[in-house]
Amino acid sequence: MAFTHATGKHRRTSRVRRGSARMAGVAALATTGVVGTLAAPALAAEPSAGPTGLLPIVTLGSSLAVQVDAQAAAQRQAAEEKVAEAAARKEAAARAEQAHAAKVRAARAAERKRLNTYVLPITGSYVSTGYRTGGSLWSSGAHTGVDFHAASGTSVHAVGSGTVVQTGWGGAYGNQIVIRMSDGMYTQYGHLSSIGVSVGQKVTPGDVIGLSGATGNTTGPHLHFEARTTAEYGSDVDPVGYLRSHGLDV
Repeated sequence: MAFTHATGKHRRTSRVRRGSARMAGVAALATTGVVGTLAAPALAAEPSAGPTGLLPIVTLGSSLAVQVDAQAAAQRQAAEEKVAEAAARKEAAARAEQAHAAKVRAARAAERKRLNTYVLPITGSYVSTGYRTGGSLWSSGAHTGVDFHAASGTSVHAVGSGTVVQTGWGGAYGNQIVIRMSDGMYTQYGHLSSIGVSVGQKVTPGDVIGLSGATGNTTGPHLHFEARTTAEYGSDVDPVGYLRSHGLDV
């Protein structure tokens, strides 16, 4: 028996025609700007064929952002503290250097003052016989210096800074020392029981140069002290005036 194809409204469209209709519908939607849900599932899941030119945006959670900000702030604070510590160390070093320089200057000034300060040859003593006192006790007929009261063995001091130019026996002066002073004058110390310096030695104010005694032409222990313009006998000047010119109360 022969069969014929069914015709009329109950006839199903062919697979080819259904596919063509679907594609035409998608194309129509694309041209009108409709996006998304109307597209077939197979087409919506289809991956992009290439780069879109858009930059991806990463959004951090609020807690993570707070941690990042806190870490950055801590790093900035640590850097600022390091800078501040370095500046403080530099300032402290500068202050220490200035203080050291000031201390050195003060020490030098004090030393200069000390070296320019005069002292009495016998500490706490007094003049027992004055300058140019006359009498037969002196070969020149007058006292060429002054006598400071002192028991035998009392420390004798250099009155100022200078250099020792003579030591030893000095005839009527007994054991003596002559010092060329820093101001160009000379001082002489006589009747010593002991000499504690040598020629060429530098002395400063207050240095112990010997011990008082009664050697040479003397009636008892004391210190004979002279101020001279040269190292030799006969060039004497008023020793009290000389000491007073250097600030001493004699």
